[in-house]
Amino acid sequence: MALTLQNFAYAILGIVALAAMDLSSYCHPAPEAPDMPLIAKARAAETVLSSPKNTAPTIAIGVPANHRELTWAEMADVDFKDVYLEELDSYYWKPVFGPQVIAAENEDVYITGYVIPVDLDEDFYVLSRYPFANCFFCGGAGPESVIDLRFADSDHRTYQTDERLAFHGNLRLNADDVYQMNYILEGAEEHPL
Repeated sequence: MALTLQNFAYAILGIVALAAMDLSSYCHPAPEAPDMPLIAKARAAETVLSSPKNTAPTIAIGVPANHRELTWAEMADVDFKDVYLEELDSYYWKPVFGPQVIAAENEDVYITGYVIPVDLDEDFYVLSRYPFANCFFCGGAGPESVIDLRFADSDHRTYQTDERLAFHGNLRLNADDVYQMNYILEGAEEHPL
């Protein structure tokens, strides 16, 4: 297909239009931006469905009604102190969880973030507040900005880096095992945004 002057002009206009778009919020979300799209929140609030007796009601977007939203702002309610670990001959950041985080411990929650496959062979994924380029593993954030996804079953699909998804499960806090994340989502299951 020959490149005509008209097609060339359209290509240039497309590039200029794309360059003029402000897509920075996709990589660097503003602090005031919601962790979950407003439409999904409104739809979830409006569509709580009743279920038969002996089962928990569910929300139409796929999250059981007994799960509450956990925000990254809540997860930031933690301080870290340097603690020397003799077996490693090194210091590490020991978390001191704040009241908001402690209140969420052992709760059924859901949270939205960016998936980061850490080790596919070990089925080790984390959910991050930020995309990979800005996440804790790249030095752009702290350990409070990631959560270890412990899946309910091994039949889940393979996730790609920086997929923006939501997961629900039971929040477990870890302050003592340096070989695990500070936040762990047990029984994690994906649901549509």
